[in-house]
Amino acid sequence: MSISIKDFKELSSELDPGKLRSTILTLLLKMQDVERGSLWISHGKEYECIEAMGRHSEEILGLKIPEDQPSVVGWVIKHGRMTIAEAGKDSRHNREIEDDFTVKSKLILCFPLLLKNGQVYGAVQIIDTSSSGNKLNLDPQYLEMLQEMVDIGSIALSNSLEFEAQRRKYLQLSQTLSTIREKKSVVGKSPKVQEALKLVNNYAATDYPVLLYGESGTGKELFASEIHANSSRADKPFLTQNCSAIPENLLESELFGYRKGAFTGANTDKPGLFEAANGGTVFLDEIGDMDVNLQAKLLRVLQENEIKPLGGTKSKKINVRIISATNRNLSEEVRSGRFREDLYYRLNVLPLNLPALRERKEDIPILAEHFLMQEAASTHSQPKEITPSALEALGNYNWPGNIRELENTIKQFQATVTGNQINTRSLPSHITASEPLSVPEKMKANDSMPDSCPLPPDLSTMTWEEVEKSYVLCLLEKYKWNISAAARKAGINRSTFDSRMKKLGLSKKTV
Repeated sequence: MSISIKDFKELSSELDPGKLRSTILTLLLKMQDVERGSLWISHGKEYECIEAMGRHSEEILGLKIPEDQPSVVGWVIKHGRMTIAEAGKDSRHNREIEDDFTVKSKLILCFPLLLKNGQVYGAVQIIDTSSSGNKLNLDPQYLEMLQEMVDIGSIALSNSLEFEAQRRKYLQLSQTLSTIREKKSVVGKSPKVQEALKLVNNYAATDYPVLLYGESGTGKELFASEIHANSSRADKPFLTQNCSAIPENLLESELFGYRKGAFTGANTDKPGLFEAANGGTVFLDEIGDMDVNLQAKLLRVLQENEIKPLGGTKSKKINVRIISATNRNLSEEVRSGRFREDLYYRLNVLPLNLPALRERKEDIPILAEHFLMQEAASTHSQPKEITPSALEALGNYNWPGNIRELENTIKQFQATVTGNQINTRSLPSHITASEPLSVPEKMKANDSMPDSCPLPPDLSTMTWEEVEKSYVLCLLEKYKWNISAAARKAGINRSTFDSRMKKLGLSKKTV
C-alpha cells in the first residue's frame, strides 16, 4: 500500500493527539497488512502505551513498563533506531505481557518517535501475529520509506501533544483566574458556622472520606471546596457531580469513563470523573440518590483505590479523596435497604452537619451584604443598602430554601429595586409576614385535601416499585401535579423527584 497526499495531510494537519496517534497506527498497520500495533511514550522511568489496536488491545492500552525491564520499545527509545525482534526468542521481548494472550506476537517491527531536534520521546511497533510470522514487508527500501512516514507523524504528534499541554495550561489558568474573580467562601460568624469551619480545618489535614449532611441550599459544595482548598490536594483538581441530576447509566459513564465501543456512540475512550480528578478530590452531591448497583462500584473505589471503565477489562489505580453530601437520613436509607450499609460506613468516616439558615439567623445581615457586594461587582454597579426594618424582616423569615434562596432573593433586589435602598416595601409579601409559614404549612393552608394518602391495605403483596409508584402518584395527585410541591413534601430535590417519575413511567399523559 502506498502513502497518498491525503495521508500526509492527515498527519501534518491534525492537532488532536488522540486522532493523530490513531491515524499513525492505522496507516502503518494497513501498509504492513497486519492487525496488531501499539504506540508508546516515555514517562519518567516508565514507558506507557497510549494507543493500541488489534486483538488484546484492551490489555495493552494504558500499560506501563519500567525502563529497567526488558522491552522492544524500551530498547528503541534508548538507542533511537528501528529494530526487528522475533517474539519469544529475542531477549528484548517482554514475554510476560503476553502470558494470558490467546494470540501471541511472532515478529515485531518497532520505530522510534523523534522530535525535530532528534530527541526520542516514544516508539511505535507493528506486530505480526500470523502463524508463519512472515507477513511484514522487511525490504530495506520499504522500511526506510516507513521510517520517513513515522518521522513525519512523530513530529506532528509531538506538536499536537505540546499544543494540548498548552491548551490545558491555558484552561487551567482561565479557571484559576475565574475562581479568583468569583471566589466563593464560607461567610458567617454564628457559633454553628464557626464550629463547622473548625471541623473543616481538622478534616482538611486528613485524607479520609467526608460526608456532609444538610438541607438543600445550605452550602454543602462550598464546604467541600473549603476542605479541598485547605488540604494537601489543593493544587489538584476538585471535581463535582450531582448524583441525582442524570440517569443511572449516564452517571456511571460520567464517574468511571468508558472504552471505545462500550456502547453505541462510544467512538473514543473517555476518562471519567475519578480518573480526571486523580490526585485531587471528587465531590458527590446527593449521594443518597445513587442507584444501589452503582453504589457497589463506588465501594470498590473506596476499598481498592481503583476503577474499571465501562467496556474495559482492566482496572486502573487512582488516588482521589471522596467528599459526599446528602439531605437524606442515610441511616434510615440503610435500614430501608435503599443504601448499602458497607458503603455508608465507608463514606461516613468524617461526618459534618451543616446548619440551616434559620438556625444561624445572626448571619443573615452578613450574608445579605456579602451577596449585595458580589452581585454589584458582577454587574458593575453600586451595591444597594438594606434598611434596618427590611433587614429585620429578612431575619424573621424562615428561609426554607436556605442560603441559596437568600442569594437569589438578593440578586432580584439588586436587579429590580429602583433607587439605592431596599426597604420593607421592596420585599415580597411572604417575607414581610410577621409569622411566615414553612413550606409544608403553606401547602397545607392552600390544600383542602387530606394530609395523608390512602395506600393499599396489604403492602406485603406489593413490590417495592409498586409501593414507590403509589406513593409518588399519591403526592402528584395531592398537589395537583405540582412537581416542586410534591418533591418538597417527599423531602427530596425536584430533579430527583422528576428522575424517579421518569424511571417509574409516570406523567400526566400516562395516568
